[in-house]
Amino acid sequence: MIASTSSHIEKIAQAVQSGAAGAQSRIAASWFRSMVKHGLDPGQQSAPEYLSANDIYKRNQALGRVAVIAKPKLDQLFALVGSSGCGVVLTDRQGVIVDHRFEGADMQVFHGWGLGAGADWSEAAQGTNGIGTCLTERREVIIHRDQHFMASNIAMSCIDAPVYGAEGEIVAALDVSSARADQTATMNGMISELVRQAARSIETDNFQDKFSDARVLIVNDPTDGVSLLAANADDIVIGATRAARRAFGLETEGALKPVPLGDLIGQDKTTKGFERAQHAAVKRALVRADGNVSLAARELGVSRATLYRRMKRLGIVG
Repeated sequence: MIASTSSHIEKIAQAVQSGAAGAQSRIAASWFRSMVKHGLDPGQQSAPEYLSANDIYKRNQALGRVAVIAKPKLDQLFALVGSSGCGVVLTDRQGVIVDHRFEGADMQVFHGWGLGAGADWSEAAQGTNGIGTCLTERREVIIHRDQHFMASNIAMSCIDAPVYGAEGEIVAALDVSSARADQTATMNGMISELVRQAARSIETDNFQDKFSDARVLIVNDPTDGVSLLAANADDIVIGATRAARRAFGLETEGALKPVPLGDLIGQDKTTKGFERAQHAAVKRALVRADGNVSLAARELGVSRATLYRRMKRLGIVG
């Protein structure tokens, strides 16, 4: 049941005025930021505002290859969730929508909610919401209905994951939004996993695109799916995904200080042990997927073509 506008505003005001919003929950901490830091009013009523087509174009250009690589991922994600009344949205790192997928019949509804291209969904503009809070807190989030700050947004459920660039920096947010009255926590959880996988797939393909002339190595990381390292012809590590940077204690963002691959992965002269780890990771994924290469590639966070190349190099018959 959707809370009334007045009760929602009162609930937020009480949480913020309590002086312990951050200690209550992450949502309450976000409400506090929305009201105190950004000076927003949860009862504010205004028509959606959109940036110009030229500005949207410039933001797409700024995203570079990420915007191109993301397009088929948006299509794939929408194919899974679109029929249930959900929309798929991609924003830049400022929270401005640069691309989306909606059913034709739902286009006007989503646009009326302010989810069209050029809309600003940063916390500074909309308060607590899936896109803005995901980018602010640098984590996957589910903002369900009256967890939103603005009373005008409490009919929606928003499920988001950040997208990291090839140098560990946040470059975008991937969002699935729905206003279904029967949207449950279980449904949100299932969609969240799909959003997470799609975001990691964009990261993986973007990383491999950037380091297409390097040797890209898969590191099986149980905490975050898959980490990737890029090494040059001299086996010097020249690139690492966000997860790999965390796993190996490298710089969080930006260019890496050159380091020998053998030093990084604890090998003396060769990468044989690392190759065995890759072999085991791929074999496990194939077993879990009952031999289905597409499903195994999805679990590993790589494209089907990339997995086939990896299998060939590792001597794995599909």
